[in-house]
Amino acid sequence: MAPTVFLSMTPLKGIKSVILPQVFLCAYMAAFNSINGNRSYTCKPLERSLLMAGAVASSTFLGVIPQFVQKKYGLTGPWIKRILPVVFLVQASGMNVYMSRSLESIKGIAVMDKEGNVLGHSRIAGTKAVRETLASRIVLFGTSALIPEVFTYFFKRTQFFRKNPGSLWILKLSCTVL
Repeated sequence: MAPTVFLSMTPLKGIKSVILPQVFLCAYMAAFNSINGNRSYTCKPLERSLLMAGAVASSTFLGVIPQFVQKKYGLTGPWIKRILPVVFLVQASGMNVYMSRSLESIKGIAVMDKEGNVLGHSRIAGTKAVRETLASRIVLFGTSALIPEVFTYFFKRTQFFRKNPGSLWILKLSCTVL
């Protein structure tokens, strides 16, 4: 997962180098959210497939906006170039979680007692589960995308990274993985 976050934050070289990592990351997130969601309700396979396709398409579109804006308008400021993609990645991951697991808040999830007997379905519990998952994914993706950019900002001025600028990518990848 960390390499896909890293690849989705790389600078713009061409249309394929921007869209393909974003599609892969968003498809992985949608599948992960769908598989790990609550399955106490029934839904049709077509309904689930359309929901996943919509989540992947919309979060991919949202994720590539910063790169296209930077290319079209030639924005090179450090905040625009480094922080804007992080903000959009966090928004895209949050939207992906919300869309992938939106059926839980609509149909509700099973509420069980201590013995595991189903007492009923609760929309409030489903909404709370989606909200908590959304918050955890926003924090996860926000930190894994922001920390490498912060380290890069401070370390690129050191003598070692001025002599070896290629090793800055290794530092960014290691920060993302950790």
